[in-house]
Amino acid sequence: MMAYCGIDCLECPTYQATQKDDDQKRAKVAERWSKIFNFTLKPSDINCDGCKEEGKRLFFFCRNCEVRECGSAKGLENCAHCEDYACDKLEPLFKMIPFIKEKLEEMRKAL
Repeated sequence: MMAYCGIDCLECPTYQATQKDDDQKRAKVAERWSKIFNFTLKPSDINCDGCKEEGKRLFFFCRNCEVRECGSAKGLENCAHCEDYACDKLEPLFKMIPFIKEKLEEMRKAL
């Protein structure tokens, strides 16, 4: 399960905590990510069924994600499949989560 931006949902701590309905893990993720992203998150913010799941729970930051909105509107599998790769929408994510750039570029080479 791959998000448009290249994050593997199955490896995402928010997705994992949601799917296991694990409140202790939600609390740990909220505490850790609050420090990393310098933004206060509560355990109740740690809920996600994946950004491609319409009408389901979506992580706080992903609700208004330009990359998610764009990928969905274009009907893409993920951004590696986009003719406009790597657009300006991805740059902030690449700075915040550098490994997704590598992952998307690996996928583009395989296309």
